[in-house]
Amino acid sequence: MNKGKLLVGGALLGVVVITALNSCRSIPRGATAVQPFDVERYLGKWYEIARFNYRFERNLNNVTANYSLNPDGSIKVLNRGYDQKEEEWEEATGKAKFVASPDKGKLKVTFFWPFYSGYNVIEIDPEYRYALVAGKDLDYLWLLSRETTMPEAVKQRYLEKARSIGYNTSRLIWVEHTK
Repeated sequence: MNKGKLLVGGALLGVVVITALNSCRSIPRGATAVQPFDVERYLGKWYEIARFNYRFERNLNNVTANYSLNPDGSIKVLNRGYDQKEEEWEEATGKAKFVASPDKGKLKVTFFWPFYSGYNVIEIDPEYRYALVAGKDLDYLWLLSRETTMPEAVKQRYLEKARSIGYNTSRLIWVEHTK
């Protein structure tokens, strides 16, 4: 075998190993995805109530996520927010897939294929009005609601759960819905 083939083979193996290792860690330690999870009830529009300050959502308010079913069983994700500095709406379309079974709120989402990240519904109320969503690690967290607000009791319960997992909830940005 010549050196070129060996190098290419080694590089491909490295990519596979890194991808496998990253995909194993798709939910923070101590967090558990909701089960049973009803994707049909989860579909539709959600308002972002709070999040950490992510590069891809910087300066955004009025943020919503709209989930719909794709023909292949994956979930279309349409995120939309108003950039306060640029004074314009921004949108990003992605796709989510279940990591295990569709009755467990453990998904992976991509906005830049082939890179996926964890999207884990770790708390949801029985009526599917409010959700606490964890990312792949303690740097990603969202509080979501079907309305532009969330009752204080629900908010406090979700914040306490997040803190018990290890999240620093003082880092949360509280999203305004004015448009």
